[in-house]
Amino acid sequence: MSTLPSSHQTSLQIRLGQYSSAGRKESNQDFHGAAVPEGYLAQQKGIACAIADGISSSNVSHIASETAVSSFLADYFSTPDSWSVKTSVDRVIRATNSWLYAQTQQSQSRVDKDRGYVCTFSALVFKHETVHLFHIGDARIYRLREQQLEQLSVDHRVWLSSRESYLSWALGVAQKVEVDYLSLPLAQDDIFLLMTDGVYEYLSDSQIIEALHSPETLDLDQVAEMLVHLADAQGSPDNLTLQIVQVQQLRQQAQSQFQPSHNQLSLAPDLSIGQQFEGYRIQNVLHQNHRSRLYLAWDETRQQQLVIKIPALDLTQDAQALERFLLEEWVAKRIQHPQVLAAYPHQRSKSYYFQTYEYLSGQTLNTWLHQQRQPIALETAIQITEQIIKGLQAFHRLDMLHQDIRPENIMLNAQLELKLIDFGATLVKGISESQPQHAAALGTLAFMAPEYFCSRPVSTRSDQFSLAVVLYYVLSKQLPYGTELARCQTLKQLKTVRYHSILEYRPDIPVWIDGALHKALALMPNERYEVLSEFLYDLKHPNRYFLKPVHSSLLDKNPVRFWQAVSAMLFLCLLLSLALMFNV
Repeated sequence: MSTLPSSHQTSLQIRLGQYSSAGRKESNQDFHGAAVPEGYLAQQKGIACAIADGISSSNVSHIASETAVSSFLADYFSTPDSWSVKTSVDRVIRATNSWLYAQTQQSQSRVDKDRGYVCTFSALVFKHETVHLFHIGDARIYRLREQQLEQLSVDHRVWLSSRESYLSWALGVAQKVEVDYLSLPLAQDDIFLLMTDGVYEYLSDSQIIEALHSPETLDLDQVAEMLVHLADAQGSPDNLTLQIVQVQQLRQQAQSQFQPSHNQLSLAPDLSIGQQFEGYRIQNVLHQNHRSRLYLAWDETRQQQLVIKIPALDLTQDAQALERFLLEEWVAKRIQHPQVLAAYPHQRSKSYYFQTYEYLSGQTLNTWLHQQRQPIALETAIQITEQIIKGLQAFHRLDMLHQDIRPENIMLNAQLELKLIDFGATLVKGISESQPQHAAALGTLAFMAPEYFCSRPVSTRSDQFSLAVVLYYVLSKQLPYGTELARCQTLKQLKTVRYHSILEYRPDIPVWIDGALHKALALMPNERYEVLSEFLYDLKHPNRYFLKPVHSSLLDKNPVRFWQAVSAMLFLCLLLSLALMFNV
C-alpha cells in the first residue's frame, strides 16, 4: 500500500488515507497513489490522487492500472505552468491512453481488447479552493459533506439485466479517449472518496458515513483499511481499493506567486542617456506613457542592443499593475516563437522592476498602415494575418490568451515580418486558477471581443475575434461594428449591433473573404471558427457556402432606409384614414 503523511503544510492542507487489497483474488490489478508537493509546485499545480482498476479478463491489466496512475502523478506535475489543470490532466491522460492502446495493438490481444492493456481511471486534483475531477470507467468518486454522501462520477457501465453488465469505457480501449470532467468549489472538512467497484458494491452509504463520523479524530489509513475489510467480509469477490481525502484547511487568502518579488523590488527612477542601469548602458528613450517607460540599451557583456521596460513611477502604489508587469515577463520567457517578441536573457539578480527584451527594428502595424497611400492588397493582408495566427497559436498551445491583439501591438520590419508584442493583458489559465481574475477588460476596446463587455467566458475564439478586427482594419481602416460594440454590456444590447460588410469600403474584395470575416467576427463565440487554422484556410480558399447569394432584408442592408420607408407608409395610412373619415 502506498502511504503518505496525513497532513502537509501547503496553503491548502489535507489529510489522506488509502488502502488496497487483492481480496479473494490471487493478484491485485488495482493501483492507487497520491502526490502532495510543497512550495511553488503546490501553489502552481496543487495536490493529486488517483486510482485505477485493471479489467479482470486481462492478464496485463495490472500493468495498465499502474502505468495510468504512475504516469499521471509524474507527468501532471511536469506540464507547463501556464496550462490549466484541465488541459494538463487531459494531455497526460490522452498520452497514457495512446501508450496503452499501442501496447495492446502490438500484442496478441489486439484482436480481443478484453485481454489488453485496459483499466478504469479516476483522479482528483485539489488546487486552492477548487477540486477537479477526472473519470473514465466504473470506479467512483464520492463527496461527504455535512453527513450527506453524494456520488460525483458517472459509471461508464452498460446493464444488460439486473445482474449482468459490462464496462462501456476505459483507458486503452480505443485510440482516442473521452474523459469526464467536473470542477467544484471546496468547503472546509469536505471528504472525498475514490473507490473501485469491489468496495462500493458491497458497502452501504450508511456504513461509509458511520465510519467517517468524526474524521478529525481518526487515522484515515485505518478507516480505509477497515472499510475495505468490511466490503471483503460482506462478500466482495474483487480487488478492493479506497482513497479518502479530507480538506483540513482551505487557504486563507489568495496569494500571487509573484509576491516574493513584490517584497524585494523597487521602482526605478527615470533614466537618462549614457546612464548605467543594472549592467546595461542606456542609449535612448524609446517611449513613455502612463503605464511604462521603454529604453534602448547596450549590453557590454554580450555586445548587443536590447530594450528595457520599466513601470511608470505613477504605479508605485498599484500592486495589481505591478503584478501584471511581473506576469508579462513570465509570459515572455515561456513563449519562444518567431512571431512573438522574445525576452532578452538577464542572468543577474534584480533590484528594480524591469524587463529586458530583444530589440526590434521596424514600426508598428498601425504606423505602417497610416504610411500607405493605397489600400492594402488582399494578398499582403492575408500574409500579415497568417503571421499573427502563428504567433497566437504559440500562446494558445500554452493555454494562454493574448487578449490585446491590435495594430499597435504588432511590430513589422521592412520585409513585413512581424512579431506580437505587449503581454500586459495576457491571460494565463494555469495562473488564473490560482488567483481571482480582474473584472475590468485589460485590452483595447475597439479590438476586443464582445464577451469581454458582457462578462461572458473568454476563449481562444476571443483572440480570433480581435485578429479578424485587425484584418478588417488593415483592409479598410474601419471597424466592423463601428463604435457601437464597445457600448454593449448585455446580450440584449448586442442584438442591436450590425456588422458592416467589408464590401461597403472595399468593393474589390471577394465576397467569400467577407463571409470568412463575418464568421470570425460573429458576436456569439460559438458561431466563430473552432480553430484559427480554419479561418486561415477560408481566407486562402473560397468557401462555397460564402459564395451562395444571401438575400438580406432591407432592415439588414440599410436600417435607416427601412425605418424611413416604414414611417412614410404609416404617414400615408394616416392621410388615407383622415380622408375616409371626412368623406363619411
